[in-house]
Amino acid sequence: MKTSKILTIIGGGMAGCEAAWQAANMGVKVDLYEMRPKVKTFAHNTDYLGEMVCSNSFRSDDNEYNAVGLLHWEMYVGNGLIIKSAIDNRLPAGGALAVDRDNFAKCITNKINQHPNIRVINDENVELEHFDKVIVATGPLTSKRLADRIRELTGNDALSFYDAIAPIVYKDSIDMSKAWMQSRYDKGETEQERKAYLNCPMTKIQYENFIDALLEAEKTEFREEEHIEYFNGYL
Repeated sequence: MKTSKILTIIGGGMAGCEAAWQAANMGVKVDLYEMRPKVKTFAHNTDYLGEMVCSNSFRSDDNEYNAVGLLHWEMYVGNGLIIKSAIDNRLPAGGALAVDRDNFAKCITNKINQHPNIRVINDENVELEHFDKVIVATGPLTSKRLADRIRELTGNDALSFYDAIAPIVYKDSIDMSKAWMQSRYDKGETEQERKAYLNCPMTKIQYENFIDALLEAEKTEFREEEHIEYFNGYL
């Protein structure tokens, strides 16, 4: 398929890059806007496209018995940029698909920049109504200016993004004479994959004390622009 019209995509994260990749491979000319490095966020550490700012795991890669793994397979068969970049930069993680964050993002950036149908524009674009075809894929780190513009155009006060928060446990606090390396459910094809996770056994009392310590520990504070609206499905 070939078209003279340009598809504008705002947001160079994983969703925006995948949309650009799929459209470009169908012959569509794509302008991909990414505000970094011109406009920074509090979560990104690099200027790469597709940078992961949360977990480095895509969860289970088992396409026979797990729905997430089946989705991985479908993305791969569909020539997905994200899933193929993840596979090319995977780390041992038992039955899960985990990646090296920096190399994963570098891989995506290189492929996007080398595609003849994609033009990357490092600028903050908020003029959504000026484009014939536009995809907004800016996620939870949308800039304030763009968020205000979306609210103005849609009439919606706000959109919400939900994620889980995991506690940080320092390695030197773990008794390695009791802990052991083993993947979840003994998954993994290599010895390295079968020893991808650190397991810490606990008695019931130790577990309850651990929960109490978590509740009393230092916590991440919500930022001024973050709204506290808990989603029951995550609780």
